[in-house]
Amino acid sequence: MELKYTRKNVYKEADGAELEKIYDFAEGYKHFLDNSKTERDASVEAEKLALENGFKPFSFSEKLKAGDKRYFLNRGKNIFLIKVGKEDVAKDGIRIMVAHVDSPRLDLKPNPMYEEAGLCYLKTHYYGGIKKYQWTAIPLALHGVVMLPGGKKKDVCIGEEDSDPIFYITDLLPHLASEQSQKTLGKAIEGENLNAVVGGLPAVDCGEDEKETVKAAVLNLLNKKYGITEVDFQCSELCFVPAGRARDVGFDGALISAYGHDDKVCAYPEMRAIFDCDSPHTVVAVFADKEEVGSDGTTGMQSKVISDVIETIAHSFNANPIEVRYNSKCISADVTAGYDPTYASVFEKRNSTYISCGAAVSKYTGARGKSSTNDTSAEYMGFIRDVFDKDGVIWQTGELGAIDLGGGGTVAKYIGNLGIDTVDVGVPVLSMHAPYELISKADVYALYKACLAFCK
Repeated sequence: MELKYTRKNVYKEADGAELEKIYDFAEGYKHFLDNSKTERDASVEAEKLALENGFKPFSFSEKLKAGDKRYFLNRGKNIFLIKVGKEDVAKDGIRIMVAHVDSPRLDLKPNPMYEEAGLCYLKTHYYGGIKKYQWTAIPLALHGVVMLPGGKKKDVCIGEEDSDPIFYITDLLPHLASEQSQKTLGKAIEGENLNAVVGGLPAVDCGEDEKETVKAAVLNLLNKKYGITEVDFQCSELCFVPAGRARDVGFDGALISAYGHDDKVCAYPEMRAIFDCDSPHTVVAVFADKEEVGSDGTTGMQSKVISDVIETIAHSFNANPIEVRYNSKCISADVTAGYDPTYASVFEKRNSTYISCGAAVSKYTGARGKSSTNDTSAEYMGFIRDVFDKDGVIWQTGELGAIDLGGGGTVAKYIGNLGIDTVDVGVPVLSMHAPYELISKADVYALYKACLAFCK
């Protein structure tokens, strides 16, 4: 029996065959990430993959049976994957994995377009916790949907292909930034100044009284390509996200830099796990929306939809939904802050998670005195340990930074509020919420193995 706890490094423990599996899994993840920059993108991509893996659309009026594989796409921004097992759901409950697929970004305002000094701009309202200065002077892509009169929907994705234009938020040149440089990082760039340049070519056929000729030209282009008029922005969900693809980092390619690791780096492993598992348990994987802004609304984890799905499964087997919930178990698959030696003062080394040291288990999150958190019981932590150790999963425990320096929460508390044992299990991330975050390929694969063990 090993008396002393020693944190393991996944790469150090891996042989040649395991290392190949880690890198191969990362390629699938990068492809998913490149096609899933928004919650809409991720849900549609998951639907496509679910269909390829034999899943069929779910109906709340359907009576499910063992062996069924179903998916429920909720308003295009939230998806449930359901695999029905042979165990009695009343006694066995459901194995639930939840990750969110929304990420910090810049949403367009309802009336976003204006012209100033020969340039056309779109005004934004930032979504989620960002450092505003990080979003200037980088290439941006425009993603989302626009609803036209009569219910016709137009999908928009501009800036991801090499032939596409990108969009850009200006910053002040250092020669004139003496006053700006005296401000704190949080004040140097104001939220109302996160306005993206979207055009600079004046229309040539405007009348003499037309003052906004560049705006007129941009609107003309949008109308020709998408049928959009300016008022249609009021019935749209459009956002700017960093343009470009996920890229390997380092001479050895052991790491990945990309937009949206938080939290698609957890969504992909849970999705792959439900596709790949051969489990006697009924398993549900959830891609949630709105986590970055409180999990409210019809597609967030505070919605009643998850209870409705559980009740439908329970009623299919004449089981009491309350009993099913009480006996269910959940992994809240969300990222945590990996220890960053450059900023060591905000971490507590002994209780931090480390890059490449496996799946990160957080017994609690919250802030300061554990406020607004799901604090997992010792009994459930013991269950998780046994499940992971039995399957050789490399995992670690840690907190999100040092006490009293901030904190954060996940959807775990909302699952816990349903009476379901829940623990946070995710991937350590460096530069979390930045336009480009950093993770280890080893940790993505370790989380996949953790989710697979949990499903089994």
